Amino acid sequence: MGTFSGAKVFTATRAKEREDLGDSITRWLRANPSVQVVDKIVTQSSDQEFHCLTITLFFRDVAA
Repeated sequence: MGTFSGAKVFTATRAKEREDLGDSITRWLRANPSVQVVDKIVTQSSDQEFHCLTITLFFRDVAA
């Protein structure tokens, strides 16, 4: 993993939220143009009722 200054976590448990997760990440990236993603972790977990998808982005602020 490269040097990073922050992390942003996106998570969803409902099917529609999971489908829209990519759009949520894209909106956040567009709203934060000085952010450079240096690594990511995708985590999926579930139990008998819920399925959770989590995407964690590690970033550095290139404007700093």
